[in-house]
Amino acid sequence: MRTIDEVLENKIDGLYYGNRVLLPFTAEILKAIIEDEIIMEFNTPKASANYSVKEDYTEIYFHAYKNLKEVVTKYEAIKLVVVEKGKDLFNINNHKKLALHLKENHKLTIEEIDDNILFIE
Repeated sequence: MRTIDEVLENKIDGLYYGNRVLLPFTAEILKAIIEDEIIMEFNTPKASANYSVKEDYTEIYFHAYKNLKEVVTKYEAIKLVVVEKGKDLFNINNHKKLALHLKENHKLTIEEIDDNILFIE
């Protein structure tokens, strides 16, 4: 199982297919931002996204979007606030802000967002 830091340091890519995102680490997702939508409610009947943590990866479905590639341009990103599985969720130092960039051939690049980049709180 890879850690978030290992994925970031080694520039390990994730995948996307349609409205599905696969992250190469396990994490709890606190917030997702796609286009102008801020998603903080997951895995409920009203949620526009849900996620599940598998043994070696995290899977996200964005239900409000049929195809992410049609709405997330090369100049935009899906932004997430995550906490690595097994780390203390209530320790703010464990919260990671990530940007997911959709590339060709279903590749998803993952980078950490530093504090100088605007991130909707």
